[in-house]
Amino acid sequence: MEMNLPPKVTERAFARLAEINATTGDDKALRVAVEGGGCSGFQYDIKLDEPASDDIVLEGGGQKVIVDAVSLPFLSNAVIDFTNELIGARFVVENPNATSSCGCGTSFSM
Repeated sequence: MEMNLPPKVTERAFARLAEINATTGDDKALRVAVEGGGCSGFQYDIKLDEPASDDIVLEGGGQKVIVDAVSLPFLSNAVIDFTNELIGARFVVENPNATSSCGCGTSFSM
């Protein structure tokens, strides 16, 4: 059985999360989850949240990114990054497990 390695989080993503928390005055974690739906079968759900007891917690720069146990296999070896492009600034997931994705970048299939 293949080992599920947790996703990696870039310094840029941790830095942006720190900026968001500084602006809001909160100390929230960034939850990255995978759920059914989207145009390709699965989609990412990325939001600010509180860690739950069964979450995998990835820490960097004093910030936390959390992944629930169900989403973890879908995110094995993925990279969670923050990008600032013409279409907008957003957290993105570079996922080597995805066999295809759609143009919106939030939906994928395996």
